[in-house]
Amino acid sequence: MASKRVPAVLLLTVVSLAGVAAGARAGGVAIYWGQNGNEGTLAQTCASGNYKFVNVAFLYTFGKGQTPLLNLAGHCDPASNGCTSVGADVKSCQSLGIKVLLSIGGGVGSYGLSSCADARLVARYLWDNYLGGTSPSRPLGDAVLDGIDFDIESGNSAHWDSLAKYLKAYSRRGPERKTVYLAAAPQCPFPDASLGEALKTGLFDYVWVQFYNNPPCQYTTAGGVSNLASAWEQWTRIPAGQVFLGLPAAPEAAGSGFVEASDLVSKVLPVVKKSSKYGGIMLWSRFYDLQTGYTDKVKPSV
Repeated sequence: MASKRVPAVLLLTVVSLAGVAAGARAGGVAIYWGQNGNEGTLAQTCASGNYKFVNVAFLYTFGKGQTPLLNLAGHCDPASNGCTSVGADVKSCQSLGIKVLLSIGGGVGSYGLSSCADARLVARYLWDNYLGGTSPSRPLGDAVLDGIDFDIESGNSAHWDSLAKYLKAYSRRGPERKTVYLAAAPQCPFPDASLGEALKTGLFDYVWVQFYNNPPCQYTTAGGVSNLASAWEQWTRIPAGQVFLGLPAAPEAAGSGFVEASDLVSKVLPVVKKSSKYGGIMLWSRFYDLQTGYTDKVKPSV
């Protein structure tokens, strides 16, 4: 059968629409910064142009009557008021359109919430010391962060939903009247043991799911993308703004789950980008990303 010539105008229209559709799935990269002094400053991290979100990690002690403690290992000492200069870096990042969040929790620390009242106290502390409130003891100075990231790995699910509600209630308050953005970093087995109930609130803007250190739901070269795809489908059904694919930026960054850049681009991203909730990828961490250049390799496809 003889082929018909497609009018140039129609062809251009089809190509243009395809580009729009692809653009609708264009995502950003979220990175964790703060746990290795050899990863450069926060300002340098943002100036790289690679990231849309930076999670400053970690506030690793809080709740249950404990004095909250910030740990920016190797960068500065909050105990001697030595981290206020990081506040200038926060402002530098924000001037570039990058959202900077404080990550609370982490894999090592002493944290938890004993009651709804405790959750309210922690929310007030975060508001006064890192968000739009006022306090004489702000660890990062007068910088107003964009929100809070819940990296809760304690296994205790109690009252994190209350903390999310109290924090979100601070949106549009204070002199800057900023939205308080909420993010979470659950493990990929669904639902997450710690944050399952909190995520049901529908208050989280960004959810970067950790598809590593969890073999049943992560990508492997031998097993392919099926396990990850199944878990991803479950995660994209939660009532959240955007869902991100969380990965280690180097094989050494996690016990398992590293995905070669070529596999991410050719095999994994085409699957996860089908969801309208796809927001991009999250990487642990800036230190490892510098070692491998992972973001540089994959960003054009994210």
